[in-house]
Amino acid sequence: MTADRITRFMTQRPNMVNDRPVRWGFFTNHARVFLAIARDPDIRLRDIAVGCHIAERTAQSIVADLERTGYISRERRGRRTRYTLRRGGLLHHPAEAHLSVGELLDVCFPRQRQTDDLGRHAAGAADPSLAASRHRDELR
Repeated sequence: MTADRITRFMTQRPNMVNDRPVRWGFFTNHARVFLAIARDPDIRLRDIAVGCHIAERTAQSIVADLERTGYISRERRGRRTRYTLRRGGLLHHPAEAHLSVGELLDVCFPRQRQTDDLGRHAAGAADPSLAASRHRDELR
């Protein structure tokens, strides 16, 4: 199921799975915000908040968290902000620490061409698993 289909499903039936109420979700707000930025690097905070069903201040706080931990960077362009994803960074939870951000994005958006930190298309870039292992070696 693509991220857009997941979003549509969540908004059409926000708390129901197989006609049963559910009080938890698979994605955290941080993951939702990160995926919203991955879909549209020029997205406004207001649109992130609306799309993720969170307050604008919460979206702002999450974007700051993502930037502080190195998952994204942002650059002002006039009155707008452009986000860049750091595909080579590793996920920080021990259960996923072997995965790079790029590998996560490839799972969520398999048909969409992603770009790495330098703006090169992933199809022409190095294998993300090799980049992740190189990054782990650098941290040792």
